[in-house]
Amino acid sequence: MEKSFYSNGKLLLTGEYVVLDGATALAIPTKKGQSLTVLPREENELLWSSFDVEGNCWFSAEFSLKTFEILGCDNLTTAQTLSRILKETRRLQPDFLSNSMGLQVLTELNFPKNWGLGTSSTLINNIAQWAQVDAFLLLKNSFGGSGYDIAAAQHNTPIFYSKKNELSQIQEIKLPWDFTDSLFFVYLNQKQNSKEGISHYKKQPATIKEVEKITDLSKKLLLCYTLSDFEAILNAHEETISNIIGLPTVKATLFSDFNRSVKSLGAWGGDFIIATGTLEDMSYFSKKGYETIIPFSEMML
Repeated sequence: MEKSFYSNGKLLLTGEYVVLDGATALAIPTKKGQSLTVLPREENELLWSSFDVEGNCWFSAEFSLKTFEILGCDNLTTAQTLSRILKETRRLQPDFLSNSMGLQVLTELNFPKNWGLGTSSTLINNIAQWAQVDAFLLLKNSFGGSGYDIAAAQHNTPIFYSKKNELSQIQEIKLPWDFTDSLFFVYLNQKQNSKEGISHYKKQPATIKEVEKITDLSKKLLLCYTLSDFEAILNAHEETISNIIGLPTVKATLFSDFNRSVKSLGAWGGDFIIATGTLEDMSYFSKKGYETIIPFSEMML
């Protein structure tokens, strides 16, 4: 019997890094996500095929259904990671595929995999749905991280997310902004390695006072009724995170002559930024070679 699962992608508007230490972060689920489809097959193994947004198969592997050991693959590193996830899934749910005949799994992204919208988190959440296990626990025991991306995968509205004593706290919110036509997401033409960013942060994590400040800024975003107020909070957030991690802001590094606000999203140095201004203002970025510019309304679910 065919089964299908779907998870939303994510963007972290506030709280990058310090969400790991209990700060409240504001995250949005994106219109783009990833699906996972399970089909029966005659051969008594698990055949896995992953497709990108263009419909090209970017990964294929075959696994033993008894042990999830790799029988064949076209990318050993990816196959080993997937094997570990499947083994951990069975550890959490011993009945997971324990009596299954042959299966074929198809995963399909509807965003470019280098965008950083959650190729891994959407996969984890889809597998968790399939196996009926706790996706947050599966993430913790595989990739690690705060879990905000899993929360975004599971919700269809913006959320406040925090983690207290290993427990995820999620609050669905409604954004009061009537200036979203002045908000744009700009792709920086490179994917940032989140694990590297987290490793750098953990060498000198935020103080309690800094965590509280980021939480305060996140919550103040719900009190923004003008674009100028919104920009002031973005700027304060960027300055605070810059001081915490000891890195210059993306605006100082790449866009110092841009006359509006720019904020990194997620691990600094890649993926998307959020920029304020008019569509005409966005030509600043396209002239610099950053051609993927997405209006807020087209990104947010």
